[in-house]
Formats: sequence, C-alpha cells, structure tokens
Amino acid sequence: MDDLLAARLQMASSLGFHIVFACIGMAMPWLMVLAQWRWMRTGDAVYLRLSKAWAQGVGVFFAVGAVSGTILSFELGLLWPGFMEHAGPIIGMPFSLEGTAFFIEAIALGLFLYGRERLAPGLHLASGVVVGLAGVAAGVLVVSANGWMNSPTGFTYGPEGFSDIDPIAAMLNDAWAVEAVHMTLAAFASVGFAVAGVHAFRLLARPKHQLHRAGLRLALTVGVLAALVQPLSGDRSAKSVAQRQPMKLAAMESHFETGTEVGLWIGGIPNPETRTVKYGVRIPYLLSLLAFSDPAAEVKGLEEIPRGDWPPVVVCHLAFQVMVGIGTLMVGIGALFLWLRWRRPVLLDHPKFLWLIALSTPVGFIAVEAGWIVTEVGRQPWIIYGIMRTEEALTPMPGIQVSLAVTLIVYGLLSALIFGVFSRQIAHVEREEAEHG
Repeated sequence: MDDLLAARLQMASSLGFHIVFACIGMAMPWLMVLAQWRWMRTGDAVYLRLSKAWAQGVGVFFAVGAVSGTILSFELGLLWPGFMEHAGPIIGMPFSLEGTAFFIEAIALGLFLYGRERLAPGLHLASGVVVGLAGVAAGVLVVSANGWMNSPTGFTYGPEGFSDIDPIAAMLNDAWAVEAVHMTLAAFASVGFAVAGVHAFRLLARPKHQLHRAGLRLALTVGVLAALVQPLSGDRSAKSVAQRQPMKLAAMESHFETGTEVGLWIGGIPNPETRTVKYGVRIPYLLSLLAFSDPAAEVKGLEEIPRGDWPPVVVCHLAFQVMVGIGTLMVGIGALFLWLRWRRPVLLDHPKFLWLIALSTPVGFIAVEAGWIVTEVGRQPWIIYGIMRTEEALTPMPGIQVSLAVTLIVYGLLSALIFGVFSRQIAHVEREEAEHG
C-alpha cells in the first residue's frame, strides 16, 4: 500500500467514524428537548424520564465525538500539510467558529444535565435549545469548509500561489448552503431512525414498556419528517453538482459520453475500461431532468477529461446507488408510519412493524456514509477542486501505514467501549422504569 492510499484510508476511516457522532450531536439534543417540552406541556412523567435518558446519551456521544473530532483536526495537519499551508488562512474562520459553537454546546449541555433541579423549567428547557442550536451550527460550519474544497472561492490563485484572501467569501462558498441543508436533514433522519430502532428492538422484548413506546414514536416522527423532505434537498444537490462539478455527477451516474436526453441508471456495475454498465436499469431522460430540469438537456460525460483525472467511477456509482436506495427505503417506511399513525395506530405496536423499525436502525447512518463517500471520492484527484491535487498535499512523513493501523485499532476500541457503555445505560434506564411501574 503506497503512502497516498494509506493517508486517504486513514482520513476516510476517521471521518467515517466521526460523522456518526457529528450527526448525533446535531440531532439528538433536539430529541432530548422535544421530550422535555412534551413533559412540560402534558405533565406525562414518561416524557420526563425519556428526556433524562436521552440527555445521558447525548452526554456520552458528545464526549466520544469530541475525541474523534480532535483526532481529525490533528490528521489534517499531519497527513495533509500541503493543504493546510494554503487552505488554513482561507478556511480557518469556519473552523474557529465551529470551536466556539463546540464550547457553547458543552456549557449548555452541562447546564441541562446538572441544572434540572436547580434552574427554572423554562430556563432549563432553553439551555437544551442552546445545545441543539450549537450542535447544528457546529455541523454546518464544518460543512462550510468541506463545501469550499468542492467549490473553492475567496482568493486569487496564480503562479505565486494564493492571494487576495477573503475568508467570508470562502466560508459562504457556492456549495455551502446546499451541502449544509442536505447534511442537516441527513443527520435528523439517520438519528431519528436509529433511536427509534433501538426503542423498537427493546419493545420486542418488553411490549408494555411505556418509555420505549414513547421514545419510538417521538424519534420516528422526527426521522420520518426529515426523510420525507430529504429528496427535495437531494434534487437541489444534484443540480448544484451538475453546475459546479460535472465530472463528479458523471462518475456518480457512470455517464461516460457527453449527450442529450440522458437516462439515469438504477443499480448496475460500471466498467470504466469498456465504458459500460452491467445489470442496471436505465430510465430514459431522467439524468438530464435531474441535473438541469430539462429532459433534453446535455449532460457532460467523463470523456471530457483525461482518463487519469477521472474520479473512481465504481466507488462513486455504487455509493450513490446505496445512498439513493436507502433514502427511498426510508421514505417508504416514513409513508407507512404516517399512514398507520393516521388510520391504524394499533398496528404501531405490532411485532412485524417493530421488527421493521428495529432492522432499520443503521440504514440512515449507512446512507450518510455513502453520501460522504460520493462527496469526497467524487472530488478526486483534487483535494481543492481544480486547484490542488491530493497527492500534492501529502505529507513526506514516513510510516503512514503504521499510523493507519494504530488509528483503526483506536477506533475499534472506542467502538467496543461505546457499545458497552450504551448497553449498560439502556439496562439502567429499564431498571428505573420498572421501579416506576
């Protein structure tokens, strides 16, 4: 394994691990606040207990997310010094603001966790709202930096390098808003389904457990609403990519030759050597319509650039198919949930429905991971799109393979630790609930 591949794999594993906790940090506090608000509005003590249980989870995941985020920040400098040398002054602002949001989130979370019996109810609820706002703000600010890598702006680039730097323009780049909305909705959808799935799994063993029953319905409602809105964001994202990064779109859809009235592949395995796709179904006109709102529009193919500059087509295409397929599945589950809640609410407690939700626990996070693979791998071979190649930013430091191995071991141990702590926390919550009858 060469150094470039090892560095990319280390960054990918770190980002893939951290993004789960980033999503939890953006969405889980709002579930905690929503349960608290429901208790204040209805007086039903089950929502108070649910808010306390979810708040404990927020605390655990916040701590782990802080660790994995710190590792990522070090990796940017250690693995990609060429990137940070030039990009640091340009995109330092969103990272600095993200750090501020992180500290605000930490303070507000402390107030919510330990001020329950010390603060007035309204002030206590407000501290939870601040946790949620800071969590979303932190995620959006990091996405701003990533958007800049996909749509670099706010500087002049010439033979002498980067000059005329405008950090505000860089932060508010053309990709930022689209990516931020898509990521935020993905966070709420994935966390909503995951939390509901955990409660569904426990309900299968304890059908009368009121806390799990309330948790499932509240979390699934949030996840479903986000999942149903996500296709609108996805459509806007596709149009944005078509305008800014046409070769990424071509790789996502295994579109090799420029043409008009281009169809969209559903499934399939691309072969970049023969420029064909096997085992897929192509829907006529749909890619042109998706990219430019015109079924006859021209869509550029990968033939427009040298073969050595193509993104990894197979990885991009398969990841895109996974993301879209899971998104469609979540929309279907969401429609079923809303229909049952409206017409057959008794079936929400049926074991078949509970199994469906329990098995759906990881699907949102799988879609998030697939989406980030599309975003990051689809930009290759560029680390700053059209400006700096990934290999140009690589560190000369030896031993990257060792660093990769150590990183994977650390994340494995952290995963085992999280699973153990989370299992004990669930058992503790269930014991407390049993005491309440």
